[in-house]
Amino acid sequence: MKLVETKIVKGTITLETGLHIGGSKSSLDIGGLDSPVIKTPQGVPYIPGSSLKGKIRSLLGLKEGSFKVEDDSEMLVKMFGSSVKGKETISRLIFRDAALDEADFKKVFTDNDAILDTEYTEAKYENTIDRKSGTTQTGGLRQIERVPAGAKFKFEIIVNIFDDDKEDILAKLEEGIKLVEDNYIGGSGSRGYGKVKINYEIV
Repeated sequence: MKLVETKIVKGTITLETGLHIGGSKSSLDIGGLDSPVIKTPQGVPYIPGSSLKGKIRSLLGLKEGSFKVEDDSEMLVKMFGSSVKGKETISRLIFRDAALDEADFKKVFTDNDAILDTEYTEAKYENTIDRKSGTTQTGGLRQIERVPAGAKFKFEIIVNIFDDDKEDILAKLEEGIKLVEDNYIGGSGSRGYGKVKINYEIV
């Protein structure tokens, strides 16, 4: 098996609704948010490559009727790799972390005096309703940190193609990207979070 070609899928993920991908909570969290988003050591939100990879693989698997990684088709195993003993497979795809476009963020939010709760995020209040009384349950109110709609992230996916790859891996990856647009990234998608628009080119 020989590596014969490498393609790069690169572009922009634009948030159409607020995004929450959970990070660790520490005493340094501004405002004591209950559920902070993942950030770099410099405090800038980003989308982990593992989150995008996992979402694309999961949606492609569901479309094929696979509800567990162990049941994935040969095509998906080849694309995303496998460490299962006896079925070890090299991943054809490498997902980089998607960095926030800070310059664009400043133009969209800071320069327009947008109201944010921290330098890069908003705090969305959510509560749990008691079904009998119709009122908020005690301790039900919480703050969820989100990257606001309009923020853009730069992403990159490396596609390694080997001489025995007869399937169109790029076409399958593009199918997965479209499925993500029709679904969501991150948590609380059923509550409206994480809707994205993905623009990209293949070089």
